[in-house]
Amino acid sequence: MDFTFFYVAAVSFIATLVRSTLGFGESLIAVPLLIVILPVTVAVPLSVLLSIVIALVVVIQDHRKIHLYSAKWLIIFALLGIPLGLLLLVYGSENQVKFGLGAAITGYALYALWKKDGLQLKTDHKGWLFACGFLSGVLGGAYGLNGPPLIVYGNMRQWDAKQFRATLQAYFLPVSFAGVIGYWMKDLLNTDIFRYFMVALPAAIPAIFLGRYLNHRLNNESFFRYVYLGLLCIGISILFGAFNGH
Repeated sequence: MDFTFFYVAAVSFIATLVRSTLGFGESLIAVPLLIVILPVTVAVPLSVLLSIVIALVVVIQDHRKIHLYSAKWLIIFALLGIPLGLLLLVYGSENQVKFGLGAAITGYALYALWKKDGLQLKTDHKGWLFACGFLSGVLGGAYGLNGPPLIVYGNMRQWDAKQFRATLQAYFLPVSFAGVIGYWMKDLLNTDIFRYFMVALPAAIPAIFLGRYLNHRLNNESFFRYVYLGLLCIGISILFGAFNGH
């Protein structure tokens, strides 16, 4: 149990550092690593609880950079998708959930590594807001993986780095809170999750502020490639485990 607590704290620090530095990605790291030693029904709610803390701090820090219109509609459409994601989490087999998680991470990493100049939106588009928002809600409810569809929309809208980081946190705060309410209604919140959360929180708080410090000094695009390559390796490993029933 002592090793488990140490492992949870270490994963929480690393995942929070990535999220605070880049504005996204903590669940892409936290959930795959946590499910190595925790059930997926513990790892996902724990990651979402951490997401609320991170988003709250960043929104307070950078609220003036938020793209409010985009955030509003992404949140509304995500709320429609969360119930479907919860059904996948509760009634899908753990192996199926792991397969979906691995496929989502692998697809996103490949997109980020090899994307070409694609569709660009000069203004917000309700159709794309619905597609990206709804899918983010489904992935968030099932796997704690809201991020990939938001990244796609942010890239299409050509947000700058500051808008990107701040707008995503404005999205994550209410959506993650709604996800936690959903977990509570489905009896997925228990003492084990809150015990792990109390271990993760002291590791996450300093990582939030360190991440902001690094964010202001981040100027090397190769850093992103290393992050995406790491995510690709994690996604492939989860897919391999799912195919082999582990």
